[in-house]
Amino acid sequence: MPTKREIAAFEAGIKLGALYHQFVGSPVSIKTAGSLERAMQESISLQPYVRKVVVSLNRHMLNENVFGYCELEGRMMNAEVEIDYEGELVRAKLEYDAAKNYPLMSLL
Repeated sequence: MPTKREIAAFEAGIKLGALYHQFVGSPVSIKTAGSLERAMQESISLQPYVRKVVVSLNRHMLNENVFGYCELEGRMMNAEVEIDYEGELVRAKLEYDAAKNYPLMSLL
């Protein structure tokens, strides 16, 4: 039987994975980055056990095409979730690891 902390950690991973896979590929520009960040936060905050969500997009990586936007990539996303499962609090993050050239999730 998993512990409450293990369940909370699992839930944190589910939330970050959903955030990543739901929004990668979304059209985004410098002008719309703030509204996309808010939409991402609000979307994930609806899921069970979520206490807090913070999302920021790396605007330096937003290389707009000739039409004035680009597609959101996982490496552009920084996110942190706080999960409260029956009083057990867990924090996790998603951030780009330049050395590995990969967006990684980890517990805080």
